[in-house]
Amino acid sequence: MSYFKHHVFFCTNQRPNGESCCNDFGASEMHSYAKNRVKELGLAGEGKVRTNKAGCLDRCAQGPVMVVYPDNVWYQYVDKEDVEEIIQEHLVKGKIVDRLKI
Repeated sequence: MSYFKHHVFFCTNQRPNGESCCNDFGASEMHSYAKNRVKELGLAGEGKVRTNKAGCLDRCAQGPVMVVYPDNVWYQYVDKEDVEEIIQEHLVKGKIVDRLKI
């Protein structure tokens, strides 16, 4: 059994050469938002959800992106409302958010 039910990675990569990357679209802020919401909802911890920053996840053209393991579901999001929907639907209810899935 996995230590966490879900492990969520947010690409927060920042490219120094000016190329577009997830952090240009607020990825670090969205990670912080998700991490705080997961804690507020009592979803954090062993057997539950872990939310992490990640370096480049190689999906820059589709960014900003996050991935939920072990489900192997990749999401593209725009704002807090999208991230909240992923938290509520995927992490709480176990339903993939098809409109945000890559």
